[in-house]
Amino acid sequence: MDTAAQAKIAYDRFAAGTVIPAIPLALDEHRHFDERRQRALIRYYLDSGAGGIAAGVHTTQFQIRDPEYNLFEPVLRSISGFIDDHVKKTGKAVMKIGGICGKTDQAVREAKFLSAAGYHAGLVSLAAMKHETIGSMLEHCERIAREIPVIGFYLQPLAGGVVLPYEFWKKFCCIENVIGIKIAPFNRYKTLDVVRAAAESGRQGKIALYTGNDDAIVYDLVSTFRIPVAGVEHVLEIKGGLLGQWSVWTSKAVEIFETIRTIKKNKESIPNWLFQYAQGLTDANSAIFDAAHDFAGCIPGIHEILRRQGLLEGTWCLRKEEILSPGQKENIDRICAAYPELQDNTFIQEHLSSWLA
Repeated sequence: MDTAAQAKIAYDRFAAGTVIPAIPLALDEHRHFDERRQRALIRYYLDSGAGGIAAGVHTTQFQIRDPEYNLFEPVLRSISGFIDDHVKKTGKAVMKIGGICGKTDQAVREAKFLSAAGYHAGLVSLAAMKHETIGSMLEHCERIAREIPVIGFYLQPLAGGVVLPYEFWKKFCCIENVIGIKIAPFNRYKTLDVVRAAAESGRQGKIALYTGNDDAIVYDLVSTFRIPVAGVEHVLEIKGGLLGQWSVWTSKAVEIFETIRTIKKNKESIPNWLFQYAQGLTDANSAIFDAAHDFAGCIPGIHEILRRQGLLEGTWCLRKEEILSPGQKENIDRICAAYPELQDNTFIQEHLSSWLA
């Protein structure tokens, strides 16, 4: 299968909805890039059934862009190559998404690099534009969209995001090369702003909505949104998830995602057990993401789960001060004991040696 055909399948899979983990950065004990374990993570996600991978995003550590580390291009080039190796081996197309940050000059450079490195789309963070006008933010996004298909990113303010009104999202949805939005404000009102904006933009059929609300994953996926526009009801759904939470226990994430899709396709009633599952997943995410400390230990928390499963060697982050918060390890102990149904330890142990080979 040639590159263009693979890209077409990847875009179609994204539009239909899939599981997309936001990949962490694998480091060794010296805080150097660990290519072997980065490749193992990719093998894990794709063998789990994920339809895409997002790199260079929050979980990959925004600091990879800092001159002190200068890891953005090496890491994202390696991840793209590792995904391509898997595609050649399996014949299954994978949506490759790269994070885009910074003000316009930096963002455009990153978009050009991602396009050249084989990424299919850029996930645009507006954190660096928080003091700009709505008009400037839209111009920024339009400029990026000339270089690569764009996925919008409504990042929660506690993680550095910007509060973006409905008016922004409606105009953003009208940008021709926008193909999706990751909705991650961790706020129901703001989530509905994005859904309504997509419905009223006239381009809702061309924009795939993805949940990034790690605190409400199942609720987002089971919901059907009915938005009246000029007397006509538009029915929208959140098609998939692009999530840091799905960077752990990924095979179980794929399993529950497919279960939800089947329930909705068959127009079945949502079973009570699924709401219980949803509550457990939110509780688990609270511990892993360190909600008790305003998400300070989010990335080390993800690393801790992957370390326990053998995929990562440690919880090291680029910044030495970025560690598990007080009590976070004990909270992770609690949720690991409480929710075995969320975890895929057996699946990982069956394949770990081949992923690390």
